[in-house]
Amino acid sequence: MAASAADAPVGRVRRHRGLVLRILSAVVLGPLVLAAIWFGFPWIDLVAAVAAPLLLSEWIGLTRGRPLLRLFTIAYTLAAVVALLWLRHQPGDGRETIIWIVACIWATDIGAYAVGRAAGGAKLAPRISPGKTWSGLFGGMAWAAVASSAVGYAFGLGHTFTLAAIGAGLAVVGQMGDLFESAAKRRAGVKDSGTLIPGHGGLLDRVDGLLAVLVVVALTRLIVGGGWPWT
Repeated sequence: MAASAADAPVGRVRRHRGLVLRILSAVVLGPLVLAAIWFGFPWIDLVAAVAAPLLLSEWIGLTRGRPLLRLFTIAYTLAAVVALLWLRHQPGDGRETIIWIVACIWATDIGAYAVGRAAGGAKLAPRISPGKTWSGLFGGMAWAAVASSAVGYAFGLGHTFTLAAIGAGLAVVGQMGDLFESAAKRRAGVKDSGTLIPGHGGLLDRVDGLLAVLVVVALTRLIVGGGWPWT
């Protein structure tokens, strides 16, 4: 009992330092990513060229001994990178589409963390990711709905309520991508996919949900046609 009481302050200090590192990393990297998205070619292409091999390397590390899963993750990652570039370079609304996607993912992560921590409750997938809760999922959906509507309104695109519903759906897709990576990490017996980003782990740990959403949005636009979800 004495050891546990003594360890508690140490644990709080470590969590505080981890949170500070996460915030600092986001403050540094966030504007760079947004700038690459905003200005497009060649910056977004350079980001994709740098990110792709890093993501593939992390997936390969997580899927040792599982050749079929490895092939799937390689194809999945490459599809997401292609989707990123294809969507960004669409004439007319490419910039807005990627900003919208990123806003939905960031809102999902923040909402899930904030609401999940505050409300707690039943676990979403305890065997895969014990920290995730149903309340966190619903919080992420709500925040993503607001972010989706706000971006659409800011750019004068789409219908507010329709975009809110789509944003909530993308939050679910993002969480599925997150859980997929969490399952791979659990099988590999590791906490993070890498150590590239201080306080965040690997690059894959930060974009696992984004990969899934990019693929889904690109496929939907291909199937539906036009400039979905704006038209």
